[in-house]
Amino acid sequence: MVVALGGNALLRRGERPDAAARARALADAARAVAAVARAHEVVVTHGNGPQVGLLALQAEAAGQATPLDVLDAESEGLIGYPLERELRAALPGREVAALLTQVLVDAADPAFAAPTKPIGPLYGEAEARRVAAARGWAVAADGPGWRRVVPSPEPRALVEAHAIRLLVDAGVLLVCAGGGGIPVVDRDGALAGVEAVVDKDLAAELLARTVDADALLLLTDVAAVERDFGTPAAEPIREATVAGLRAAAWAPGSMGPKVEAACRFVEATGGLAAIGALEDAPAVLAGERGTRVRA
Repeated sequence: MVVALGGNALLRRGERPDAAARARALADAARAVAAVARAHEVVVTHGNGPQVGLLALQAEAAGQATPLDVLDAESEGLIGYPLERELRAALPGREVAALLTQVLVDAADPAFAAPTKPIGPLYGEAEARRVAAARGWAVAADGPGWRRVVPSPEPRALVEAHAIRLLVDAGVLLVCAGGGGIPVVDRDGALAGVEAVVDKDLAAELLARTVDADALLLLTDVAAVERDFGTPAAEPIREATVAGLRAAAWAPGSMGPKVEAACRFVEATGGLAAIGALEDAPAVLAGERGTRVRA
């Protein structure tokens, strides 16, 4: 199965983005993955929304104009290296590797003209609008605050698909396509990076089909998909169908991509998709927590 770790599960909303907090979060994530990997063949991917935004701020503070695709690659290393190390410690004797992964997108994707993917830290609305005006950003509401938003084109193919399959078939617990992968376009047969962040959940679904996974487990910082989220009538959905989920509206920058990824995977494969909290990973897989999606 493919286990996708949300960027906000790796750095909690509002948590101080320092090395100690990141190390704690990655150790927790590794324990959650290991609990699943002891009984299943697992491929791991992860988000990078908070991390890539912070890398962008650091680059700007240093006076360095660093393209987003390069920052995406940096975030894969920033998260993949310690996650690989923690997984090796949690699963003695298992081969674990982290692989930088390029994801092919369409240069004409309309997402380039309509940024929706939240990255970086949370701001209050007034501060977000002030910072956006000063830096030429697009910003949007995200949960309790506001964040910078960037283009998020559809993932079309994994450039390293063959290498991924070789490693998985060899029994390697692979960490790949982190942060949705590094977005690239094909320009007359040559790959070129673009200013975007590919959605991790949609990339995870593509990864799951690439490795012929039986299940897709999307882990985040919320316990389940909820009807009427954010209202007094909010209610968790334990079992869902694709038709039922598609009939409802979901937040485009947060739960929306997870629901869409789950629906696509189930439609394409007939397998199981589940969404839930990182710390509940085995229980989400067993149907005791979170939301399970079936055809």
